[in-house]
Amino acid sequence: MKKKYEPAFNKTVPITEPTLPDPEKLIGKYKKIITSGMLTNASTVKKFEENVARYLGVKHAVALNSCTSGLILMMKVLELKGEVILPSFTFHATAHAVVWNGLTPVFVDCDPKNYNIDPKQVEKAITPKTSAILAVHLFGNPANVEALEKIAKKHKLRLIFDAAHAFGSKYRGKHVGGFGDGESFSLSPTKLLTAGEGGIVATNNKALAEKLKIARNYGDSGNYDCEFSGFNARMSELNALIGIESLKILEKNVKRRNKIAELYKFKLSRMAGIEFQQIDPANRSTFKDFSIYIDENKFGMSRDELYNRLLAENIIVKKYFYPPVHKQKAFLQIRTYNDNLKNTVRITDRVVSLPLYSHIDIKTVNKICEVIGRLSLG
Repeated sequence: MKKKYEPAFNKTVPITEPTLPDPEKLIGKYKKIITSGMLTNASTVKKFEENVARYLGVKHAVALNSCTSGLILMMKVLELKGEVILPSFTFHATAHAVVWNGLTPVFVDCDPKNYNIDPKQVEKAITPKTSAILAVHLFGNPANVEALEKIAKKHKLRLIFDAAHAFGSKYRGKHVGGFGDGESFSLSPTKLLTAGEGGIVATNNKALAEKLKIARNYGDSGNYDCEFSGFNARMSELNALIGIESLKILEKNVKRRNKIAELYKFKLSRMAGIEFQQIDPANRSTFKDFSIYIDENKFGMSRDELYNRLLAENIIVKKYFYPPVHKQKAFLQIRTYNDNLKNTVRITDRVVSLPLYSHIDIKTVNKICEVIGRLSLG
C-alpha cells in the first residue's frame, strides 16, 4: 500500500502576518475615541502625523486611507501632464495611480541586481511630454535616490516615490520619506507599520502637504466651496491609533526582519542556483518581502515548479510581481519606452517570495530552508 504523502508543515505557513501592538494598550483608547463621537481625521490622526514626521525626520506627514490614494492625489495636486516614467516591476497600484490621473505610464526596465528602477533607462525614456518620475523602493530596498534626484533636477521633472514597502528603510543612513517631492507609504496589514488599512505621504514641501489635506477631503478646505476635485481619502481615528502604537514597535520589527533575511541568505546561499536581491551596504531594507531568484539550470527546477512544490508543503509563497505590469491585461494597450524590458521579464519569471513576518519563528525559517534544499536535490 502506497504511503500517504505528508507535507512538511501540518499547518499552513503564511507568506506574511501583521505584527500588531498589544491589544490591551488599544482598548481603553478605542473607547475614548468612540465615546468622543469624532471618528475621522481628528486629534488622533493629527498625533499620528506628528509622530510619523518626527520619526522620518520630515516636515510634513499627511495621513490618508491608502498608499494608492497618496500617489493619486500627489500627482493631482502637482498638476502633472503627459507622461510619467515608472518601473514595470512593481505592484500594479503604482501604475493605476498614473492612469487614474489621465497620465501616460512609460515603463522602463529595472536594475538586474537590486530590482529597482534603472536610472540610466529613466534618462533614456525622457521626452518633451515627460512630467515626472515615479520610482519604487521595491520590497523595502531603497531606490537609487541620488541618481534619480540628479535626473529630475537636470530635466526639471517632478520626482515621486512609491514607498509602500519602505517605512523604516534607510538610504545612506537617512530614513526614506524625505526624498523627491513626496513619498507615499502603505499602512495595510502586510506592511511593517500598519494602521489596519491606510497610507501616509511624507514630504518637506509645505504647499504639497497643505494641498493634500484639502484633496483628501474632496478638495474642500472646510468652507464647502471646493477648490478642486479631490475625493474622500481620510483616515479614521481608529486606524490612526493602531498606527501610533505600531510605530512604537517598528524599529524592533525592522531589525528582526533583517535578522530573518540574513538567516535565509546564510542557509540558502549554500544551494546552487539561488540568488538574492542586492542591498547596498550603506542602505537598510525593511524586507517587506524576501524574494529569491531561481536559476533553473543550476537549481534543478524552475521557479514555477518550486512555487508549486512549496505550496504542496503548506508553505505559502508568492510570485511577486508576476506578470510585470506592462504585461498585465489592463496595460497591454499602453506603450512602453522599451517593449523588451529584458531584466524585468527575466526577473519576474524567476523570483519567488518566501514567508517573512516580524514574529516568524526561527525554527520555521530553518525548516523552510531545509525543504528548499531537499527539493533542489530532487
